[in-house]
This record gives sequence, C-alpha cells and structure tokens, in this order.
Amino acid sequence: QLQLVESGGGLVQPGGSLRLSCAASQFTLEHYAIGWFRQAPGKEREGVSCISSSGGNTNYADSVKGRFTISRDNAENTVYLQMNSLKPEDTAVYYCAADALVFRVCHLSAAYEYWGQGTQVTVSS
Repeated sequence: QLQLVESGGGLVQPGGSLRLSCAASQFTLEHYAIGWFRQAPGKEREGVSCISSSGGNTNYADSVKGRFTISRDNAENTVYLQMNSLKPEDTAVYYCAADALVFRVCHLSAAYEYWGQGTQVTVSS
C-alpha cells in the first residue's frame, strides 16, 4: 500500500513562508507525478501545484504562481512545496497525491489514486 505523509504545516503570519514535505515509505516516488491540493473549510478541494516524475515539468494554479515552488528530491524520496508571501486565503488543509499519470492531467484531483492525510496551514496575524 502506497502511503504518503505530509509535514511542515503550521501557523504563520501573512507574508511569511512555510515548506511542506511529502514523503513516502516502503516505496519509491520517482515513478510518480506528485500533486499538491488544498481544501479550505466549506470549499472544494483545489489543485495548487504538480510535478512530473522526472521533475522536468511543473504546473501551478494562478493563485499561487510566483509565490509557491514545487520541487522533488528523488534521492530523498520527498517532494516539497515552498510557500512564500503567504496570504490568509492560503489557509487550508494541504494534501499531496501520487499517481503514474500523464502530466497534462496532473492538476486534476480525480487523476490521483494515492493521497496523504493532509497538513494544516493557517495564515493569520
């Protein structure tokens, strides 16, 4: 069973930064595209960013472009989401997901089979 674990969430002031990590145990992530999604209370889950298995292709939601950066370290079996210039509207539970999918659909939550449990990000003064 492929298991993903997110970490790095927390409470941060507006304008601050956090780095989320998505790690896997007992299997390698290098053959999977990874997506980051978020869900705020009362809202639908939305795609934030995704990265191809090689790391050569990335995709960002318009709302986070220029502020968030996705990367992966296959040697560490971990994918990161660096979040800078955080805004209150970034507050949500953030999930990572993995699938051996075609990159052009990596922004679609329905394309992913494996999901982590999520990590809370709260941006507030």
